[in-house]
Amino acid sequence: MATLTRIKVKTQSAGRLAGTIKYVAQAKKTRFNGQWMVSGSNCVPRTAFTEMMTTKQNFKKESGNLFFHYVQSFSEKENITPWQANEIALELAEKLFPDYEALVATHCDTGHLHSHIIVNSVSYKHGKKLHLSPNSLEEQRKVNDQICAAHGFSVLEPYDVKKKKKGMKPGEYRSALRGESWKFTLIRAIEDALLYSVDRDSFIENMEYEGYEVVWSDSRKYITFITPEGYRCRDRSLHDETYLKENLEKLFVYRQTHNFTPGMYEPESGWLAQIAPSNAPPVSPVNDVVRLGKELEQGENSRPLPAPFAPTDSKLKRREALKKLAQGHKLRSEQDQDFKMNM
Repeated sequence: MATLTRIKVKTQSAGRLAGTIKYVAQAKKTRFNGQWMVSGSNCVPRTAFTEMMTTKQNFKKESGNLFFHYVQSFSEKENITPWQANEIALELAEKLFPDYEALVATHCDTGHLHSHIIVNSVSYKHGKKLHLSPNSLEEQRKVNDQICAAHGFSVLEPYDVKKKKKGMKPGEYRSALRGESWKFTLIRAIEDALLYSVDRDSFIENMEYEGYEVVWSDSRKYITFITPEGYRCRDRSLHDETYLKENLEKLFVYRQTHNFTPGMYEPESGWLAQIAPSNAPPVSPVNDVVRLGKELEQGENSRPLPAPFAPTDSKLKRREALKKLAQGHKLRSEQDQDFKMNM
């Protein structure tokens, strides 16, 4: 089944549109078997930004709301190829926005296939701006279900207002119908964003491109994540200490010190130990930079970094099991039993 979500973009500008297109269409996310999984409706993918801005200039509508951003996600249980996912997303864009330019980019680098749809807010045909009502997303989801069904894929159960309990939002209800955990989906999004993040700003930006808001300030102890459906979650509630604010700060210090670039190999575990050994008192990110800088200046006289730690306590095993579950792996019977006993 495929779910359709509209991402709220608070700050609209030409630069934001260009950055969003650049992010969703990057080769490392959309390349599959040597092919670029990016297509265009009423525009050429490689010149989509120029075409959209030209349309705005022609009709003198270069301010206000400049674009709309949707994400169509398929369940990991669905047997679908990247080509099919891109074809279905393109068909959806053509059906919903026939007179508007739209870029469709299918991401193949995560555990589940999903396509980003960037829609120009101004029609290339008649120059009218696209205005969406508060209930438009539910109507768009119905069209999404129709297209998926026509291609032989499963769809969500019909949304029934009478079934939802008081105070439950439509997004929460549909998530419950799917039987999926929004928190595990959030963990996957964080993992994906970290793959391409060099510092805090790039991490926040990558999360926003996927529809998540990140409240990260120096005056607050915790990071708060806000999902596209409106769920709020602090870093301490994500089952894994790796995502704590203090640890992410150390991660980015470590990456900048070692000239990290997206795609560079890093050990699956152990970067925290390389920065601060488990038997050492906690240190601030600033001290980390100073200490590592001095060691780099000393060259061959610097002490070697300690080996990555690999504790085997039950707490870590449980965190690893939850992490694997969030990434779509099945738990072994023993882990599954142990997991249920501790929940």
